[in-house]
Amino acid sequence: MNEYWIAILVGVLCCSLCGAHAGTARKSVQLTVYNSNFALVKDVRSVKFTKGIFSYELEDVAAKIDPTSVLFKSLTAPNSVVILEQNYQYDLISPDNILNKSVGERITFTRFNERGEPITDSGILLNPPQNGGITIRTDSGTIVLNPSGQISLQKMPEGLHPRPTLSWLLQCDRDGEQETEISYITDGINWRADYVALVNQDDNALDISGWVTLTNESGASYENAKLTLMAGDVRRLRERRLDRYDEDGKPIVMELSKDQFEEKPFFEYHMYAMERPTTIRNNETKQLSLLNASNVKVIKEMIYDGRGDWWRAWWYPGRTGHPGRGYDTSDYHKVNIVLEFQNSKENHMGMPLPKGKVRVYKLDDTGSIQFIGEDTIDHTPKDEKVRLYIGDAFDVVGEYKRTNYERIADKTIEESFEVKIRNHKASPVEVKVIDHVWSDWKVVKSSHEYTKKDAHTIEFPVNVPKDGEVKVTYTIRTSW
Repeated sequence: MNEYWIAILVGVLCCSLCGAHAGTARKSVQLTVYNSNFALVKDVRSVKFTKGIFSYELEDVAAKIDPTSVLFKSLTAPNSVVILEQNYQYDLISPDNILNKSVGERITFTRFNERGEPITDSGILLNPPQNGGITIRTDSGTIVLNPSGQISLQKMPEGLHPRPTLSWLLQCDRDGEQETEISYITDGINWRADYVALVNQDDNALDISGWVTLTNESGASYENAKLTLMAGDVRRLRERRLDRYDEDGKPIVMELSKDQFEEKPFFEYHMYAMERPTTIRNNETKQLSLLNASNVKVIKEMIYDGRGDWWRAWWYPGRTGHPGRGYDTSDYHKVNIVLEFQNSKENHMGMPLPKGKVRVYKLDDTGSIQFIGEDTIDHTPKDEKVRLYIGDAFDVVGEYKRTNYERIADKTIEESFEVKIRNHKASPVEVKVIDHVWSDWKVVKSSHEYTKKDAHTIEFPVNVPKDGEVKVTYTIRTSW
């Protein structure tokens, strides 16, 4: 930045803004933040009204405000004030903006002669800043390029504001002070849930804590705000728009605290209301405690799905042709590790869980905490199961292949499969072998008992001895 830019900024900020009534300080502010990168701001202020038609400017609004969402009302006398016109002014005070709006105006500047002595001169600004440079025509007709000293202006150009401003033309039927509420939607505020779980040594219980991570990049700060978080899939129509203003610098502040949110349903969503006010500064990331639960019963499962997701590519409802022709032997050998627990009061939980990432840890033999995997959960109501796929077993592997394919009728086939589970651990393990079926199917032969999980999934629970192998064979008849 050249020296004269700094001089302009220092000089003109001393000028007074004229015209409309200035916005008063907030009495209170409420913030409802949605986990879709927007928030509803409810700003209560005491405003001195003038009878008749007058202008009023409200500063400290978010830079990423949606001006079409603004709702203004008087809490003192709701029918006494009418908004005739509203403007959102986001042309902010800066050296470049000041010079852009001062083209053709007389300015005073300092330049240096050939002996290096400062000379104060004046002239007309001929162009806005271009590539960091300006052009001035002095009273004597000399053209001066890029003076390196202080530049002064007689007055602040109209239309510039120190911060984004809502400007209203109001009509009021009385004089006096009234309490008002201004509500609007702004982008740039988001929250997410993050969970941390610690599994015990027997893998049958865990402690879990939940954190809210709130990020504010809306271009405004909210002092002592009443904070509510909204979880759910809220539909919002979007229009393409540009961010108009962003402050320099992005400090990150981490604030850790105890469980402090009260959850309650609202419409078809869930609200999490914070019990105490908090300050949310612009360009800040804040963490707040959401939940804490101990001794949550959990089930660890090992699952081998030999076909994996690729089975969807060869057969799906509505597809024509013969099933079974597009696959043969799978090369997927991973046995998945899944943790499952019930989100219920009986299991020391029961709060509707907003979607987020769950990081899972476990204590090793020395008492140190080790990271063992992570997964994401969707919005989960109370009394529903939470399933976390946290990784794949190292010492347990699977092998899946089709051993026979026969078309026994025009629209009927029989397929035989073989699944091997090998356990290289020093202790036995239980593994659930999963396979997928379509159309009208029937297991006509099987070496192990199986469970029909749904119309397209069967499950074979098997116990694999230490350093041993189990082979599961079955034949499926499919008609369509």
